[in-house]
Amino acid sequence: MPTESSPPAALKDWFDEARYRALARDLLGIAPKFDEKAYLALTLEGLAERSLMQRLHQCAVAVDVALSGSFQQKVRVLQKLAPKLGHEFVSIFLCDFVATFGRDDFDFSMAALRFFTVFGSAEFAVRPYIVADQERALKTLLHWTTDGDEKVRRLASEGSRPRLPWGMRLSSLVRDPSPTAAIIEALKDDESVFVRRSVANHLNDITKDHPEFVLRLLESWDLEREHLRWIAKHACRTLIKRGDPRALKLFGFGRKAEVSAALRASPQSLKLGDRLTLTASVASTSSRSQRLVIDYVVHYVKARDVSAEKVFKWTEVDLPAGGVLDLSKSQVIRDFTTRKHHAGRHRVELQINGGRVAESAFVLK
Repeated sequence: MPTESSPPAALKDWFDEARYRALARDLLGIAPKFDEKAYLALTLEGLAERSLMQRLHQCAVAVDVALSGSFQQKVRVLQKLAPKLGHEFVSIFLCDFVATFGRDDFDFSMAALRFFTVFGSAEFAVRPYIVADQERALKTLLHWTTDGDEKVRRLASEGSRPRLPWGMRLSSLVRDPSPTAAIIEALKDDESVFVRRSVANHLNDITKDHPEFVLRLLESWDLEREHLRWIAKHACRTLIKRGDPRALKLFGFGRKAEVSAALRASPQSLKLGDRLTLTASVASTSSRSQRLVIDYVVHYVKARDVSAEKVFKWTEVDLPAGGVLDLSKSQVIRDFTTRKHHAGRHRVELQINGGRVAESAFVLK
């Protein structure tokens, strides 16, 4: 267990030497002809330099070399292995094996992915099959929307997301998302929150390229039904942050905010690793209650003296006539793999119902 002096293990250590050796023992127990020596040579040599996803893929490559027989025979061995793994992410290598070596056996491979997704999601592995034969693959996914296992039903939506994070981009569905509409409709009333969240994320993907498509679909839904309203709102989170008038109107935020507002960033000078605190005061100037969605926008300084804005969700509130709202929010300014900070003056704006109503700034040293 990590202590204060020992940082937590990196995610890539889900595939470490101990893991590979344990997998080798399990496979040897299932398939006595399994070439343990070849498998360990392929997985352990150069291990330190490999990323998480490279380690996962290398496991699939090594299994293919070390197991004898046809592709289908190897999959049947891996199906016996799957219940023994006990780790959902590690189990994804089973799906990767199918994605890498099974593309010439479409129907068998799709059935294998349906089996393996219960142990570790096949959302990445199913995408090459969609690229290879979109109509055939989506027909299978639509069939899966009625499966008895929620993980299989979720795969129908998650695997066909046009812009799945970490996954292969489905360029055809980025251009035209309509082929997955039947999957969305089939799953929007699913009993599982796990599945409905995927539906919302799928729709949010589409809003980045075809907002009209999503808004037209959501406007046809009965948003008085709580679960549909939740999906719709989560699906429109990017549009709401952008201040899209039609999306704002859909959830009661369409009216321009009648407020006076102030925003303060403190400290006004800080360095990487420090905590930034934003405080805002919003006073109603209206004679009636207002439904408000409040966000804040950071204009991050980038290289070559340009900036890029990112909108962060703050809160939603019903502000009564003449009411005053005081808000506070803090975050640590640190680098991420998706965002590197640069020194300079960073503007911060307060956004209410899509309009920018107040401004402050901080300097990052």
